Amino acid sequence: MASPSRDRAVAFRLQLTRAHDELRHRITRLKADLGRRSTRDSALVTHCLAFCAALTSHHRGEDSGMFDQLLKERPDLAGTVANLVQDHEMIGWILDRVVALADGAAGAGAPDLAAIGRELDGLMAIMESHFAYEERAIGAALDAGIPDDGWSETVFRFRAG
Repeated sequence: MASPSRDRAVAFRLQLTRAHDELRHRITRLKADLGRRSTRDSALVTHCLAFCAALTSHHRGEDSGMFDQLLKERPDLAGTVANLVQDHEMIGWILDRVVALADGAAGAGAPDLAAIGRELDGLMAIMESHFAYEERAIGAALDAGIPDDGWSETVFRFRAG
């Protein structure tokens, strides 16, 4: 019979996958909205900024919480975690560009939705590669169990958006 702590650890792996699936869904929906001219530009900008905030929050929670706890339990994963943090920095750079474009679109009479779309296309590709690597590279370690000092709230839960 699985112990409650073992069940909780397995839940972390599943929750990570679900969080990634939710982010995938959000960016796919955002891209679809960009393609529809009937959607109000201000709503698109708000949706875009909400997505960027959710992804940024997720990665910050991983960097400053989940990864710290993971490395205490599994210092042998330092190289993997360093790669994941490097991915987060690259994704953050792209998110900064998306936010700048969205902010510019908010004040423009005719926002450049195509430019936002191009950035989101690149972001989607990088996110997919990153999420797959992360799930594969640390999933087993999450299954083995790591303490949760509150990091899971930021990593697994997003505000509406």
